Amino acid sequence: MGTVVDSSNQGAGSLPTNKKVSVIFVLGGPGSGKGTQCANIVENFGYTHLSAGDLLRAEIKSGSENGTMISNMIKEGKIVPSEVTIKLLQRAIQENGNDKFLIDGFPRNEENRAAFESVTGIEPEFVLFFDCPEEEMERRLLGRNQGREDDNIDTIRKRFKVFLESSLPVIEYYNSKGKVRKIDAAKPVGEVFEAVKAVFAPAVEKVAA
Repeated sequence: MGTVVDSSNQGAGSLPTNKKVSVIFVLGGPGSGKGTQCANIVENFGYTHLSAGDLLRAEIKSGSENGTMISNMIKEGKIVPSEVTIKLLQRAIQENGNDKFLIDGFPRNEENRAAFESVTGIEPEFVLFFDCPEEEMERRLLGRNQGREDDNIDTIRKRFKVFLESSLPVIEYYNSKGKVRKIDAAKPVGEVFEAVKAVFAPAVEKVAA
């Protein structure tokens, strides 16, 4: 469990700054199926799903000063600073009535991870890692037929390489603390969710007991 520490004073009076929350990081390469499984976890276990990418896109869409800055950084090919993404996650956690959150696609690297823990004071309960072979992820992404321009073979391989280089150190860090729950994501969706349920069900039973 962690306590959300609100480091900004803007509108802090109306938000519960010491809200106790439970956070689970969800990591997996592009095409590992984590989006589908997050939806299942939300439906079955009552978590709120927060996607770092969605929050950044929503902020850009809002037209706020912050959103314009994020948009310009992305256009210039710069990486959005950890603090910016963390503030958005922190605000989403504070403004939501729930106290259980899945944070999807974050932390992307060690710097993200260290900044998240120091800014929010929250350590994740565990990291749900969807482990899927590169060939299988390639097959899924190429078979999507969603017309996404980033779903061509070269881009997919680049995205996979970036995921490995950046996210694996995060997974290794939490693994050393016994906090990684690895799921074989190469199996069919239903079987993958059975494995996910086995991770979450004991936690739910403990609360009930």
